[in-house]
Amino acid sequence: MILYLGDLIGNVDYMSDQELPPWLREQVSRLQQLQQNLQAIMMQKQQLEVDTLETDRALEELKKAGADDAVYKSAGSVLIKSKKDEVIKELEEKKELSTTRVMVLGKQETRVKENLKEVETKINEMIRGMQGASAGQSAPGTGPSAKPRAE
Repeated sequence: MILYLGDLIGNVDYMSDQELPPWLREQVSRLQQLQQNLQAIMMQKQQLEVDTLETDRALEELKKAGADDAVYKSAGSVLIKSKKDEVIKELEEKKELSTTRVMVLGKQETRVKENLKEVETKINEMIRGMQGASAGQSAPGTGPSAKPRAE
């Protein structure tokens, strides 16, 4: 579960960003950076998964093609006639590379999610500490010198 900044510091709504203590601002900044990193990793991973599916479809179609059928591959905005076996080999290498990259990104995603949890926990502890400190400051009409209410 990923918490957003508003969820984390919603209980400290009496403070503006400039009034947050530097140590808390630093952790909030780190949290935001980790969230951005996670989003970038997930987008890269998703794009590679789409590319892998497209490569799979191309391989299926190539394998259906006859030995004498013309096969073309894309080179920028130009199609070039190629040998079927060479194109299949290139696509299988591309698929293998994409699969490996997806695995690496999956591991990075896991690490970043763990770091996010740690930072969220640290921020929550800091906020609880701030609230505990501010709770020690009695509001008027409360605290040990306040008169009990007659009910």
